[in-house]
Amino acid sequence: MSARFIAPVIMGLLMLALWEGVVRVAEIPPYILPSPLVVARTLVADWGMLAPALWVTLKITLEALAAAVVVGVLLAVLFSLSRWVELSLFPYAIILQVTPIVAIAPLIIAWANDVDLSLLICAWLVAFFPILSNTILGLRSVDHNLLALFELYGAGRWRTLVHLRLPAALPYFLGGLRISGGLALIGAVVAEFVAGTGGNASGLAYRILEAGYQLRIPRMFAALVLISVAGIAIYLLLSLLSHLLLRRWHESAIGEDL
Repeated sequence: MSARFIAPVIMGLLMLALWEGVVRVAEIPPYILPSPLVVARTLVADWGMLAPALWVTLKITLEALAAAVVVGVLLAVLFSLSRWVELSLFPYAIILQVTPIVAIAPLIIAWANDVDLSLLICAWLVAFFPILSNTILGLRSVDHNLLALFELYGAGRWRTLVHLRLPAALPYFLGGLRISGGLALIGAVVAEFVAGTGGNASGLAYRILEAGYQLRIPRMFAALVLISVAGIAIYLLLSLLSHLLLRRWHESAIGEDL
């Protein structure tokens, strides 16, 4: 447990020290590459502007992730119950996944006619496929001997789903959830870049664009730091959730130290 936390912290501090040293020795101006100390001071000075933007981006991310969980799980259950439905709809889910969100975001923004809704749809499109595919895999990875046992005792399709297939799919779902957490944040940021929304309801992506136009590079780096920290926090929280749900019964978490 100590190595898991201490090793990344030491490596991060070394990289920051190296970054600070290179900037000072080479005398790189802040409008090209600000030092970590300058970024930290900018983060504190501009917190009143960046904090509301962070909340806007996180709000879109969490809403998209929640929608991805609902739609992904429901579709996965539906696909597991009907092979014909899966064969009919799953290819379109793949098409949505492989289509670059940057290419279709302008269309979504135009069709939705609502900035918040369009950002939510863009982030959802990026986030829902890992949940769908991983949950389907989990639902279809049930031990055949256990399936035969349920059939032997006369368990119906729904009882088998609730008491066997869904618990077996939980580790796969949680794995997809950890992936989708980061993807939802990426989708929200990319959608904000495309939409270019400003004002009080603007997210971190717009603050990055604004800082770039004004050549306020330290503020740009400060916004990037907040995005990175938000992504790490989402991943750690979802990893903790996975550990808490699996630690007492699943092999992937038994004996795992956090």
